[in-house]
Amino acid sequence: MSTAPLSQPYPLALLRPAAPLLPLLPALVLLPVLALLPGLVHGGGWDLIGRFALAALTPSLDPVVIQAALAGLAITLGMALLGWIASLALGVVLGLASSRVVWQVCGGCRWPAGMIRRLLALPRSIHELLWGLLLLQLVGLQPVVAVLAIAIPYGALVARVLADLLDGLDSRRLEALRSAGAPAPAALLTALGPPLLPGLLSYGGYRLECALRSATLLGVFGLGGLGTDLKLTLQSLEFRELWTGLWLLLAVMLTLETLLGWLRRRWLMPRRLDLRRGGVGGRGREMLLLLLALPPLALLVGRALGVDPQALLHGQPLPGLDSADWAGVWALPWLQLVAGTLLLTLLAAALAVGLAPLQLLLAGPGRWGQGVLRFSWALGRLWPPPLTALLLLFLLQPGVITAALALGFHNLGILGRLLLESSEDVGPAVEEALSCAGSGPRLALLYGRLSPMARPYLAYGAYRADVMLRETVVVGLVGAAGLGSQLLESLSAFAWDQVLALVAVYALLTLAGEELSDRLRRSLLAGH
Repeated sequence: MSTAPLSQPYPLALLRPAAPLLPLLPALVLLPVLALLPGLVHGGGWDLIGRFALAALTPSLDPVVIQAALAGLAITLGMALLGWIASLALGVVLGLASSRVVWQVCGGCRWPAGMIRRLLALPRSIHELLWGLLLLQLVGLQPVVAVLAIAIPYGALVARVLADLLDGLDSRRLEALRSAGAPAPAALLTALGPPLLPGLLSYGGYRLECALRSATLLGVFGLGGLGTDLKLTLQSLEFRELWTGLWLLLAVMLTLETLLGWLRRRWLMPRRLDLRRGGVGGRGREMLLLLLALPPLALLVGRALGVDPQALLHGQPLPGLDSADWAGVWALPWLQLVAGTLLLTLLAAALAVGLAPLQLLLAGPGRWGQGVLRFSWALGRLWPPPLTALLLLFLLQPGVITAALALGFHNLGILGRLLLESSEDVGPAVEEALSCAGSGPRLALLYGRLSPMARPYLAYGAYRADVMLRETVVVGLVGAAGLGSQLLESLSAFAWDQVLALVAVYALLTLAGEELSDRLRRSLLAGH
């Protein structure tokens, strides 16, 4: 009987987690969080939490309250729609300008595309809240501020996705048309337009959902709409009025998600092969009609909201930069601020990424359990993180964990929805086979559904971690030791030299995080 030498790799291979367990590993962060949580509880707000929960069942039905909530919701929807349409228009133009294929066909070189891509990394690295706060100081409280705050970073994101889609398409038809003597613009439109349209519309629909959440968040910070009403009612402890607005917002959000899901199934799935072959067909005409209807719709909504682009011409420079105290800027505890931001990001990302599959596994394959999950995750997507943070302050002391719980709860709703939809796309064949072989329902769910999608889910989790790094600014009000808290403090003190420095550091961090998350996604998907 021989013993294997210690240098052989078998013991280490045994320690490698199986594929179904990979999405569950981030949930191990619950152990230190639950261990530290009792020390953060101050216990003074249990009565308020009870009143808040009870108000969900008895929202205010006062006609005045409902009318005010509907008016705020209309403003939020209008800002989201305008910001989304503007971001699509901006993203299409910038996406074409940053596509290597477009530059190669039209100019015979590719290097300008790379330069434009690097320039576009800066606007998308700054969160829409920061854009809103900066524009607010430049042009004052104008409806156009919220629209631009959404359009600028979203436009840069759409441009990146569009350029990647264009450069990833099969270019054989394009080369054939160019060889036949077709002009460059006509060849690009004919060869790449039809196969590009499904991906653009699918991503565009997702960005509309994001725009609604962003418009609500901007309202929380005073830019109007339902978000402003929600924050005021929460601070004044008018929980019944708060839930009136929340239920209306939830109804609109779920309706929007259902409508967009139906359109994706109608337009993208049945005719995908025909669209790739260049036949637009009836559903293609519907897509084009929708795109053509967006500009007049934007004009009508902009007029109703009083959006005046000319207000941007009457802006003023940020005050106080002439007498900037750069020595005071350098004296800020930069190492502590950056470390706090990174810790907050990692903690929130681990909670969101790990809890979604854990909750799905605990709920099991039954309809009731998954129905409860859908509802709780919808509430997570609905609640802006700052409002969740304010609610948690009724029970917990301010700090990194409190901020991470608020940020993690919001992103848990987004990741949970993606996980549930992806698990449904996998199909029940393997799960049913395992059940017939005697496996329990949760074990069959773990190996039959979670296993095939483990790496793609973690790849998307890496992308959400990059997004959460930008979102740390919105939970700075709970006193988390990071750049967000210092930024809000500097804004309150009108220290614009510090604000600009903090925004620059935020941009550098998010650019580095974007590069790291891209590499992690490629590594995960390469092993898929």
